[in-house]
Amino acid sequence: MEEPAGAAPPPGLRSLLPPPELLRSRKGQLLLAEAVLSFIIFICYIASLAASFMMAPLLEFLLALFLFFAYASKLHEKFKGLHWPLADFLRCVSAAIIYFAISIAAVSKYSDGASKAAGVFGFVATIVYAIDFYLTFNDLVTFLKQGSSDAPEGHKSEDENSDSDSD
Repeated sequence: MEEPAGAAPPPGLRSLLPPPELLRSRKGQLLLAEAVLSFIIFICYIASLAASFMMAPLLEFLLALFLFFAYASKLHEKFKGLHWPLADFLRCVSAAIIYFAISIAAVSKYSDGASKAAGVFGFVATIVYAIDFYLTFNDLVTFLKQGSSDAPEGHKSEDENSDSDSD
């Protein structure tokens, strides 16, 4: 069975892959790095004496994976009720703080190699999440400035109406 030239390949497992634009974008690469690091940290905590810390990397892995596929399937464009940059910012801030705290505890309290590896990967994840929340914060500030520049125009017309009433 030979396909005609120029025909699109049939949709199959390729439809599950994220679009190449997302993989080339800074946000896509950061989300992918966060998911991979969180999964590695999760595996390290499972294999270590510090298994009580395994829930945080698991949740962060699932959240990063959800956001990666939400951006890949353009869910952020379909669901306008959720303010995606703010939710992503809060996720990144909380993840950076949590990873920093559990990494310090894992490195200082436990002596096995897997705990030390989880702590080191946790510090790397802290940096990746910090970069992500810094960039997301800049996008959020830009968005809020655009929103606040629209608001005075609406208030300006109300002010003009009240000025004309006073004349």
